[in-house]
Amino acid sequence: MDTWEEVAAERNDLANLLETLTPEQWNAPTLCEEWTVRDVVGHLVLGSSKIGFVRMMVDLAKAGFNMNRMLATTGKEMGEKPTEDLLKGLRENIDAKNAPPMTKAEDVLCDTLVHAQDIRRPLGKPRQIPAERVIEVLDRMKTLGYMGNKKRVAGLQLVADDMEWTYGEGPEVHGTGEALLMAMCGRKSAIDDLTGEGVETLRAR
Repeated sequence: MDTWEEVAAERNDLANLLETLTPEQWNAPTLCEEWTVRDVVGHLVLGSSKIGFVRMMVDLAKAGFNMNRMLATTGKEMGEKPTEDLLKGLRENIDAKNAPPMTKAEDVLCDTLVHAQDIRRPLGKPRQIPAERVIEVLDRMKTLGYMGNKKRVAGLQLVADDMEWTYGEGPEVHGTGEALLMAMCGRKSAIDDLTGEGVETLRAR
């Protein structure tokens, strides 16, 4: 698969899950502190749509040019839509190849996969993600500075126990590729799934 095909597979997998959720689960909290399941889906639907640079700058200005605040606000706004509209929006855009301004396909894959896990983990609905997909996202996310990922794992050696992937030097942190990814992205609960002498350093960051 190319990266856009991987994105489509992630969206389809998530849509299949969402179709099984109860109204209570749609309103349940996720690993994104400010978002419920429906807010995360709203964010992903918005991200799969064709967003122009002007529209993004208007939303960013409304948020005081704070990117995280803008994303949180727009996700919540979209999350207010009826459940059937959110699911329809995700389904209709499964094959869309729209990347928000200043991003590319790899970033869309990262966003989709990590947010799918933000939903699945609290709901206790694990899945088997293809190893090559996890590796692609790990390789993209490990050096992102603006999200704090690069600083979070600096001076540590990350070792995936279920696939051929390592990164960095220093005290080791072991776990599944998925758990390493979620911890790298600041999801504290995923650190409980990790082992090694570098775990407490990672937990403190």
